[in-house]
Amino acid sequence: MGKPTLDALLRHLIARWEGEVVEFKRAGDGYSTSDIGKYFSALANEANLRDEEKAWLVFGVDNASRSVVGTNYRPEPERLHSLKMQISEGTEPSITLRDIHELQTAQGRVLLLEIPAAPQGMPIAWKGHYYARSGESLTHLGLDKQDALRGQVGAADWTAQVVAGATLADLDTQALTKARESFARKYANRFTAEDVTAWPDAVFLDRARLTQNGHITRATLLLLGKAESAYRLSPHPAQITWKLEGPERAYLHFAPPFLLTTTELYQKIRNVPLRILPDDQLVPVEVAKYDRKIVLEALHNCIAHQDYARSGRVHKTPRRYRNPFLTQAMAELNMIDTMGYGIHEMHVGQARRYFPMPDYDLTEPRAVKMTLYGAVVDVAYSRMLIQKTNLPLEDILALDRVQKSLPIDDLVVSRLRRAKLIEGRKPHLYVSAVVASATAAKANYINTRGQDDAFYAKLVLDYLSQFGAANRLEINTLLFGKLSDALDEVQKHNRISNLLTNMRRAGRIKNTGPRKAPRWVLAEKMQDKNL
Repeated sequence: MGKPTLDALLRHLIARWEGEVVEFKRAGDGYSTSDIGKYFSALANEANLRDEEKAWLVFGVDNASRSVVGTNYRPEPERLHSLKMQISEGTEPSITLRDIHELQTAQGRVLLLEIPAAPQGMPIAWKGHYYARSGESLTHLGLDKQDALRGQVGAADWTAQVVAGATLADLDTQALTKARESFARKYANRFTAEDVTAWPDAVFLDRARLTQNGHITRATLLLLGKAESAYRLSPHPAQITWKLEGPERAYLHFAPPFLLTTTELYQKIRNVPLRILPDDQLVPVEVAKYDRKIVLEALHNCIAHQDYARSGRVHKTPRRYRNPFLTQAMAELNMIDTMGYGIHEMHVGQARRYFPMPDYDLTEPRAVKMTLYGAVVDVAYSRMLIQKTNLPLEDILALDRVQKSLPIDDLVVSRLRRAKLIEGRKPHLYVSAVVASATAAKANYINTRGQDDAFYAKLVLDYLSQFGAANRLEINTLLFGKLSDALDEVQKHNRISNLLTNMRRAGRIKNTGPRKAPRWVLAEKMQDKNL
């Protein structure tokens, strides 16, 4: 979102002023994360009830004078964007800020926190409590509003319906094991893998929101059901088809359990490595033709959005999920990382690999055709992304349209031209052939590549040996700047989480604090080794 658009948005919100879906705060030098979480819950719930796509929490505007006063809340970009992870960890079901927009005005810095509407049928809680708005006031979500939110699902959610006659015997044992592993990884800060393994099947399935009070649902069969049990969903479709087009032709149908078969389908894709050699650079950049996470995200979105009741396929990308029960179960099993952000992550992933953005064809009635590129379209575009690693996503999307000869707004053209990212005259625009020095390109390659776990583990052990203990914020501060520049904030946070988990399991460190606020120290055997 460019600055002119942000200026206009801020003026619009101030003119509209506070209500159930907009809140202004001065926020000064700091603001309680707990209070932000409460407002997140309230604004998300109210946006849903008012059929709004989003709500806004704005820092740097005085509530009394309705004027911009500026805010110094989390001025460091790393700390600011870590708020997304903090919100995700405290909400139930787990969702987070869609984006944090930063606007510099003559009166000071303004932050616009973009909050998505609560998913259909699912009120959002913060730390176990549901919040709402009453005019400009924060209040608890009343039973009437809770009923209104939960009543959005009902018979409209095909995937939430109980399947008559279905039992645990209809579930694939391998899929059930994989589901437990995925659930344990997602909630490693709440349960140990041993805890999850010890739960009876019925208990696990209810906790993972795959069943309803022990009853098998259509979502259960889609994700974990045996292929031979798919007949229980008849006449509705439970099938994904892979087709090979070109000189060689082939096809293959994949049935449930979709938790496993989407990976099997991905393995059918011919995924050869491609090498991109930027100008004035000695080391080529090598990337796989297709990224596993992006392909699976696309497949999982198809599963989540499919119109099963019509015996058809995806016909649009709605702002809310058509099948909330199914998508909540997929989120619990880590098939969908954060509800509502899969498409965004696919675009970011393609940009990180220097490839064109996905294309969506909506010309066919009641269908969406997505094209995922596995090759370079314009070498100037790919070289631009390699050389300019800090481009915002909105500029990358605009450059992608330029390389595909698609129209872009005049304001965007002016911004890209000032930044020397494009050349030519409309409609004949093209991406500039910017060339970085060989030295800078080599440095960028090293920064993008990152280091292995042994390097980061050594840093953590040295820190604990020197200072005795560290909380998660201190470890993040130690490692964030040393991780690969190709990772975003959430991926860096997850990389550190996995590192700490592996070090704990290896007996190198231990947590002496609570799960939600760990305090890491050296394990006894490591301390003895250092003596």
